[in-house]
Amino acid sequence: MNQTSVSVKTAPTFKKKKSKDVWWALLFVGPTVIGLFTFYIGPAIASFALSFTHWDGLTSPRFAGLENLKALFTSPVFLRSLLNTLVFMIVAVPASVALATLIAVLLNQRIKGMIVYRALYFLPVVTMPIAVGMVWKWLYNTEYGLFNYLLGAVGLPQPEWLFNPSIALISVIAVYVWMTIGNNVILILAGLQNVDTGYYEAAQIDGASKVRQFFSITLPLITPTLFFVIVTAMISSLQVFDLLFVMIGDTAALVGPLRTIVYGVYESGFMFSQMGYASAQAFVLFLLILVITIIQFIGQKKWVHYDN
Repeated sequence: MNQTSVSVKTAPTFKKKKSKDVWWALLFVGPTVIGLFTFYIGPAIASFALSFTHWDGLTSPRFAGLENLKALFTSPVFLRSLLNTLVFMIVAVPASVALATLIAVLLNQRIKGMIVYRALYFLPVVTMPIAVGMVWKWLYNTEYGLFNYLLGAVGLPQPEWLFNPSIALISVIAVYVWMTIGNNVILILAGLQNVDTGYYEAAQIDGASKVRQFFSITLPLITPTLFFVIVTAMISSLQVFDLLFVMIGDTAALVGPLRTIVYGVYESGFMFSQMGYASAQAFVLFLLILVITIIQFIGQKKWVHYDN
């Protein structure tokens, strides 16, 4: 009898407390959810709808069906930008992840002053891309840039780093890798520090070399971290724009080997007021990112090893 009366008395209190917790949760989550819908989900839906229209940003949109998509895939300029974007990703991501893994392994050692080295590698990440682009634009300058000055001092050729079609894309990729490698290093370093040292002690007893330990222990155990790094790096590389825009800043140059899909979105939407055509390019980029991400999630079952 007493137990029944106690449960009856405490039930409303429990429900009231639970309801209060829900309201507090909504209060804290609300700003993030509102921002997500306002700045991401809402614009994405609007961009998808606009991709089927002709709209100059001032007059009312006119329904165009699949005309924008047809125009895209019959445009040599867009196809070139699509190819450049894929090449940028294929070259930049493996280079960035491989170098970040090597540097993270080195930074994981017990060396005096290691905190300083870690901070130095992370500095480019917290530097604005505009500042990075301006500095590297000066370094690459054909007439008075530091690189060509040093090459000229030893009698070597002085290339046009940003305007020679054969090396322009590689030159920008090198800057992108330098700018993003710090973030990848921090993430991989966190994965390395979660590896149980007992595995290495057992490997040393068995006489395994450092190289064998890296490929047999370190690499398999950090594959979840590497998977996350690769996915985010691919998405980031497919969306590259600000670095290219600051370093080149010339539409004529970006028509060629340095033109990317995102630059095409900017050019069509904000320079030529072709909002529908720009939205169609953004939609194609979204589908490209979606397909590549899905392929990665399917393929990760074969090489990512989760510690159960």
